[in-house]
Amino acid sequence: MANNEDFVIFEYTRAQAIADGVLVDLSQGELGALAREAGIKYPMACTAEVFARYIDLTPAAKKACNDIIGRFWDILTMFKYAVRNAPKNTNTMYVHLRCVVDRVKAQDVVIKSMCHPGDNGEPVITLMMPDED
Repeated sequence: MANNEDFVIFEYTRAQAIADGVLVDLSQGELGALAREAGIKYPMACTAEVFARYIDLTPAAKKACNDIIGRFWDILTMFKYAVRNAPKNTNTMYVHLRCVVDRVKAQDVVIKSMCHPGDNGEPVITLMMPDED
């Protein structure tokens, strides 16, 4: 009888996704320090699209005098609120916040967050667009 390892067709690790730029590691540097200050205990990453739209400075965000630290802090704050209000035993939550994206006026946005096993089975958090997996 074959074991499960005989059926692996392709494996793409979280570390590879970060190295390729598909995911942005939010656990390092200034953003990592901010996440730890906010009480986030697990490694956190986001998809490149979430980073480009909601953390990095879009032209509209620059015009609205936003900064990356403030934008990420807003996400962390609303993430913690979503965690506190989530049903028990769930690994997927939706983070609702207002954010300057493509116009100077803030708009309602939704980010999906998942807590799941990392490359070595450790808990990790990934922020993504609602239609991403």
